[in-house]
Amino acid sequence: MHIFFEKKDKKNKILIEHVLLEKYNQYYRLAYSYVHNETDASDIVQSGAYKALKSSHTLKQPEYVETWIYRIMLNECFQYLKRPQFLSYEEVQEENEIGILEDNDVNVDLQRALDELSDKDRVVIILKYFEDKKLEEIADILEENVNTVKSRLYRSMKKLRVVLSEETDKKEYHLKSETGR
Repeated sequence: MHIFFEKKDKKNKILIEHVLLEKYNQYYRLAYSYVHNETDASDIVQSGAYKALKSSHTLKQPEYVETWIYRIMLNECFQYLKRPQFLSYEEVQEENEIGILEDNDVNVDLQRALDELSDKDRVVIILKYFEDKKLEEIADILEENVNTVKSRLYRSMKKLRVVLSEETDKKEYHLKSETGR
């Protein structure tokens, strides 16, 4: 009986390794969408990969390996966000300089709008529109009812529209005040 579990665990590890390599960029984008830092996103994915491989014996249904790994990666993101963040003075200055440069980028408004959402709302948007997941897949990943995911998606889209329209209004007002019109 012990040999059966060892073979199953080995098969799970091989399957998990394959999925991790195949989907690494998706996991990285997911992590980056939460932490906005390349190094931290890489650390999150590496930690998630380690935990997935370490707990490969707990994968009961290999056909759901992708969903299982997504859940691990999301948990890593959420745990990272809960940790206290300490920055040196140099890092704060660097972030401020980068922030000034990034303000010219169109995606900054969207990223700021996404940051306004709760973690649970943000993950639905990211999985749906950035990772191109179906609502059923998102429900599996989050271990929630499909209708709950749908309502969270629509509510989040409404919030995003409001935040983005406010950003547009602010920019238009600022532009008008600069030109004196």
